[in-house]
Amino acid sequence: MENITDRILTYNENRLPDIINLKYNGMTETLFRFYRGTNHIFYEDLAKESSIPSSPTSWICGDLHIENFGSFKSDNRMVYFDLNDFDEGILAPAIWEIYRMVTSIFVAFDSIGIETKKAMHMAELFLSKYSKTLENGKADYIEPNTAEGIVKDFLYAVSKRKQRDILAKRTIENKNKLEILLEDPRHIELKKKDKQELTHQITEWLKHDGNSPYNYKVIDAVFRLAGTGSLGLNRYAILLKSLNETGEKYLLLDMKQAIPSSLSPFVTVHQPEWETEALRIVAIQSMMQNRSPALLSTVQYKGSEYMVEEIQPTKDKINFKFVKKDYRAMCRVIADMAILTASSQLRSSGRLGSENADNLIAFGLRKDWQPEVLEYSRKYSYTFREYYNSYLKEHKKGMLKVAQHKSAIA
Repeated sequence: MENITDRILTYNENRLPDIINLKYNGMTETLFRFYRGTNHIFYEDLAKESSIPSSPTSWICGDLHIENFGSFKSDNRMVYFDLNDFDEGILAPAIWEIYRMVTSIFVAFDSIGIETKKAMHMAELFLSKYSKTLENGKADYIEPNTAEGIVKDFLYAVSKRKQRDILAKRTIENKNKLEILLEDPRHIELKKKDKQELTHQITEWLKHDGNSPYNYKVIDAVFRLAGTGSLGLNRYAILLKSLNETGEKYLLLDMKQAIPSSLSPFVTVHQPEWETEALRIVAIQSMMQNRSPALLSTVQYKGSEYMVEEIQPTKDKINFKFVKKDYRAMCRVIADMAILTASSQLRSSGRLGSENADNLIAFGLRKDWQPEVLEYSRKYSYTFREYYNSYLKEHKKGMLKVAQHKSAIA
């Protein structure tokens, strides 16, 4: 069997050599960041398990963990707290999503120094709330008026952020012209030719795509670094300026390359035929979320498909380091995440091959599968720490260093 380093290198072999080293370096920072960057390892291992309890076929986001919940502003301009990453979205056994999420509780808590006993309580709470929400058969949602506790405080805080706040952090005025800030470590300058081609493509998208913002023009673009799992793919930040007198004068867009879900090799469920991977992601996100983020769309560029959405000042996630000593607050957040997970599956039930809500309700009523998930996730978190320790040793030896080459990045 391949060791962990070989498995990681094989999966990422087609990523940009200029960027993939940043991913490999970042994955050494903490056990949890390593977990976030190796979704493919998790599901490759899970697919080999013969004792996974049966569950309904459901839409899943495919990489559910405690940092893939967060705030964002929808197209109705209200702020919501919900699942927020669907790049790995796929039709699969509903329980696969739960294995990934519950394991993330054990791994994340280990990573930030929260004792195993508390992690076990939180995992049990998640399973209980998830099952109960399925049993009730009604999808729920969280916005400032329906939120409670720390999530309510969090949503009210982020809802006060303004577009000018994010522009102040990520742009600079140069000769009376606003530009994206290249001193920001998340931004890398593009070669002139590539910047021109990208500008042309987005200009065409603005003209012809009904989901694009009305009456804006492109004034700057850079290569963008963000996330962990997606590092090594093409990703851009694009600055738009309004041609109108009213509304937001400037907008920042995120444009991320879409590739097949890393779960694809392991899922035996028949999938719908998607015209592009970007359309797959948008469709699954639209089915699973209560409301989708503003300007969610797709665009084609240089033969690849991309997801497009607004870079928002309201987009953020709960930092568990700040609530690790507040047990009640932690319980409320985990409970909300469980409710949202079940709600996303109920909301998308009966759609494009997923089983109906009655089957999900019956799954929630069953009591046979929760102990299996809990025990596997607890044990697998120890296996994952062994993976991480092995990875650190081999990274230190230089075994993950990828040769650089010339690219579109200046």
